[in-house]
Amino acid sequence: MPFLPVFLWTDILIYVLLAVVVSAVLYIRRRPHLRAPWKSVLTRKRGVISIMILLCYVAVGLLDSVHFRVALPTDKASEVTHYSTEVLTLLDLAILPLRQQVEKTYSEPFATHLFVREMATAEDGTLNYDYPPLLYAGSHLDNGQAKWSDITHSVMINSLWLLLAWLVVFILMIVYLAKRQHGTWRKTTRDIVFGEAHYPYRTVLVMLLMLLLLIFNLAVLSSQYHILGTDKVGQDVLYQTLKSIRTGLVIGTLTTLVMLPLALFMGIAAGYFKGWIDDVIQYIYTTLNSIPGVLLIAAAVLMLQVYMNNHPESFVTIAERADMRLLFLCIILGLTSWTGLCRILRGETLKLREAEYVLAARALGAGSLTILHRHILPNLMHIVMIAIVLDFSGLVLAEAVLSYVGVGVDPSMISWGNMINSARLEMAREPVVWWSLAAAFISMFTLVLAANLFADVVRDAFDPRMQATQ
Repeated sequence: MPFLPVFLWTDILIYVLLAVVVSAVLYIRRRPHLRAPWKSVLTRKRGVISIMILLCYVAVGLLDSVHFRVALPTDKASEVTHYSTEVLTLLDLAILPLRQQVEKTYSEPFATHLFVREMATAEDGTLNYDYPPLLYAGSHLDNGQAKWSDITHSVMINSLWLLLAWLVVFILMIVYLAKRQHGTWRKTTRDIVFGEAHYPYRTVLVMLLMLLLLIFNLAVLSSQYHILGTDKVGQDVLYQTLKSIRTGLVIGTLTTLVMLPLALFMGIAAGYFKGWIDDVIQYIYTTLNSIPGVLLIAAAVLMLQVYMNNHPESFVTIAERADMRLLFLCIILGLTSWTGLCRILRGETLKLREAEYVLAARALGAGSLTILHRHILPNLMHIVMIAIVLDFSGLVLAEAVLSYVGVGVDPSMISWGNMINSARLEMAREPVVWWSLAAAFISMFTLVLAANLFADVVRDAFDPRMQATQ
């Protein structure tokens, strides 16, 4: 085989989570009472915009979660195939120029020369102290050709072709909606253009055009320039930013999966049964809250590091070693971050257990499990949904902080935290190397902002009190 599939633990959990999400979507589609809140999410402009942005991040994360090792060239007489120790992903293949075009050291965004001066020997034998040209960025330019005019021309041509493709999509959408709604194409076009349709199709089309313009122009220009510059070892910062997306998504999603069952079970049990069960659960999360979370995380990561150093034979590649540390970090973060949601669910359950419909169900002989399943849990889901998305945002930021202080993901794994950690010394240079920190900040900010906007829309859709006022 030309490649050998590699299944990391986080990859397996991501595939399982993806299967669960697909199953949940199919389950919700067959139940009108569950489908109605999600339809409400899709009718909100903020919800549509945040979903489209999050889908772009998820697509990059999924491409970066398919790992494999490439076969090494061997003699035809050899029957044994040897594979490289370097683990690649589908994302690496998709952005291969970014990965391979490594410069000597720092370069600014869209630069054609290095950021630092060097001594170089001219053709006439004299020594010049100047900025040497980059090996790859701008190498297609002819002598005397202006860089910015080339960039402007490329952006205009690419944008024109994309606009034509977008118009084709617009026409196809009009034809499909007119046929589905049994209306005329003129009325459908007017509803979309003036925003009078039930769903925000105009917002979808405008956002689609903006995303296509951004993605396609980045793809074309990144093969000719380093759009976000290069770091100290000459690696493209845009490549690092894209590779960091999977790390942030894994931290946010897998940690939530560890935290959510504990918070749900403990919070509902403490609030509904009260008595000694409530006392024990309160004692557990109060004791856990009294211990600084950073110290627990640091101690757990250091213990794992000792184990990995003593058992190197358990990890064939560097990627497997880094993945184990990432998985362990997700588990530790989940075990230390469930207390806040547990406390909220306990207080809400204490209030719901005294509601009239719960008292009526108990008077009619309904058991505790039936009441919890039919009356308590559905009225807590809006809190759970908003907490999941907000915790996801907090965990993405927590990874950056933990990696900055040295107890986060493995240094060999590309992440926003490691980018910020490596940029702290660059900020002390003169002139300042600012682009690594800016790239990590903007990508994190966009992901967290989209997640928070999505959380607001989901809260409004699932909160029974909000539904009652609509």
